[in-house]
Amino acid sequence: MSRKLLIIEDDPALSQMLALHFADRRFDVQQADNCADGLAHATDARFDLILLDQQLPDGLGIDLLPRLLGAHPEAPVIMMTGQHDLELAIDAIKAGARDFIHKPLKTDALQLTVDKVLAAGDAGSEPATGAQPAPVRDLVGRSAAMIAVSKQIALCAGNSANVLISGESGTGKEIVARLIHAHSGRRGAFVAVNCAAIVDTLLESELFGHEKGAFTGADRAKPGKFERADDGTLFLDEIAELAPALQAKLLRALQERTIERVGGTRSIAVSARIVAATHRDLFARAREGRFREDLAYRLNVIDIELPPLRERAEDIPLLAQALLERSARQHGQALPTLGRDALALLQRHDWPGNVRELENVLTQAMVFARDGRIAAGHIRLKGRPPGDRAPPTGADDRPLASLDEVEAAHIQRVLDHTGGHKGRSCEILGISRPALDRKIDKYRLTLPPRG
Repeated sequence: MSRKLLIIEDDPALSQMLALHFADRRFDVQQADNCADGLAHATDARFDLILLDQQLPDGLGIDLLPRLLGAHPEAPVIMMTGQHDLELAIDAIKAGARDFIHKPLKTDALQLTVDKVLAAGDAGSEPATGAQPAPVRDLVGRSAAMIAVSKQIALCAGNSANVLISGESGTGKEIVARLIHAHSGRRGAFVAVNCAAIVDTLLESELFGHEKGAFTGADRAKPGKFERADDGTLFLDEIAELAPALQAKLLRALQERTIERVGGTRSIAVSARIVAATHRDLFARAREGRFREDLAYRLNVIDIELPPLRERAEDIPLLAQALLERSARQHGQALPTLGRDALALLQRHDWPGNVRELENVLTQAMVFARDGRIAAGHIRLKGRPPGDRAPPTGADDRPLASLDEVEAAHIQRVLDHTGGHKGRSCEILGISRPALDRKIDKYRLTLPPRG
């Protein structure tokens, strides 16, 4: 059965070229050369796809887009524009366009975009095995920083470019990765790997799989994460911690779109989209010789930087409400109210652990709030809010400390804050477990007793 395509383009030569191209591919094509005629077509008939030009004789495609979607909400729209304007592309996607392509058009690139958009629509009609629901409720915030993040997610969800998400621990990097996957229309699964949590010798097998007999205990062949994420998304968390040998193997996989299992010689084609995350500056590590610069560029096609919670305190009321609702559902409790005094206390705190720390504090507060109302007395914050901090060192006569002394004091404070929990301390400090152990030994720090 042929698909129905509407082309809204005022250049007769281009419109006819597109019509012939898609008619050869068994599309039932209709054409319009202005906004009014295009809207009339969309109102009178059902289409599987609409190609919409930006510059039309009686208006702009971006202004027509909402009216097209209002008349035909299920039809995906691809914007065509001669303006290489990222803001226009973002606005078009935000307004409901499924993708965009720049003029002058290349038919092979346009066909790839059309195939991807139509495949995403087909996938949306039938849930994919292993697909996970989009945690949209978890991306909460009306601050300018979070609105910018939302626009970037919308932009990169419509293509297959690699994405690098950067931000402090606890800012929600995996949530953003899952949102990108959920809105991408990919049929495959979302597969996550923490590159800092698995030793190098095991991580290679985890990522690339292994053949039977590849090493002691490999009594059968096993596909790796790349294969499991085929036609899906492979999320590489803490990518900066990847060992040099694995960096080289990952770069080769990204360049060639093939992998070899450990102990194997056969090349296996893979089509997973890579979304990586880090709390470090990859290019700074490249300058230090600790990360391959060519791999950093391969991963950083689209860069999304998540702001720390202390820089978007205006989002805390919305975040707190969303986190309380989720915690109440998970624990089967009634939803408590958050008192103004408690909210004011939350907004003054600097949140070194970001949203993850806020969630932990609120979950704990729900235990103490027996009467269904969380007051300031129910909030347990380990550090002092910014307003309670001591004056800068320049305001008194205390001697200045060395960097080692400052680092040792800060790590000790974090260890005290977490009650000696090394995993939680690593998250706050943004370092690996071995690095924390080395610093504890170096500075002869003490772990508080854990009750």
